[in-house]
Amino acid sequence: MTSTEQSATRVAIVTGGSGGIGGAVAHVLASRGTAVVVHYSGSAGRAEKVVASIREAGGAAVAAPGDVADETAMTALFDAAEERFGGVDVVVNTAGIMTLAPLAEMDLDAFDRMHRVNVRGTFVVSQLAARRLRPGGALVNFSTSVTRLQQPTYAAYAATKGAVEAMTLILARELRGRDVTVNAVAPGPTATRLFLDGKSPDLVERIAAASPLERLGTPEDIAGAVAFLAGPDGRWVNGQVLFANGGVA
Repeated sequence: MTSTEQSATRVAIVTGGSGGIGGAVAHVLASRGTAVVVHYSGSAGRAEKVVASIREAGGAAVAAPGDVADETAMTALFDAAEERFGGVDVVVNTAGIMTLAPLAEMDLDAFDRMHRVNVRGTFVVSQLAARRLRPGGALVNFSTSVTRLQQPTYAAYAATKGAVEAMTLILARELRGRDVTVNAVAPGPTATRLFLDGKSPDLVERIAAASPLERLGTPEDIAGAVAFLAGPDGRWVNGQVLFANGGVA
């Protein structure tokens, strides 16, 4: 990529870009002319498949590893994006983990792992985004519709996402004058491996029926919401949580 191409290309970092929603986000952003850094933690093969698919469609993408909760690793990720593509305009934090159990039975080590990835990881990446996004940039974090559904067994997970919402809304106000938007997307039940794991077909069917649209969301549904917030049509949306859930709440 030449220096002229670098200056003309919008660049996105997608954490968790090897996952179902993250991969869909990377594809949609790339289809709209954005160069994408597909971040992964432990799934290099899936990340490379996302990159190969984007490149086959004529887009620009690279895969890059790192622990989202490690500020040194994430600084290196931003450095790599700037060196390869010339800067960073969009950061999308899809990286996250979910462990479910009633609050009284939740393993505290599992809670700590969720907190480290979902809260500290989002904080670390958001901090770097706040320092390094170019004017006209967008940060999109990920919450969950469970924060207002109050479903049993989701207390620990929802608590981490409530923290994400709080830091997102405050950061939007802290970046006054920077021409950078900060929002969160809160998906509802979405047909990803993370969501479907451990659920019986009957349970999945009941969950899908709860939506007025009578289906689960798809990763592409969520990616469309992200692309709106990250693109020119979303520039007047700032400091908001967008619930992309088909009307379940």
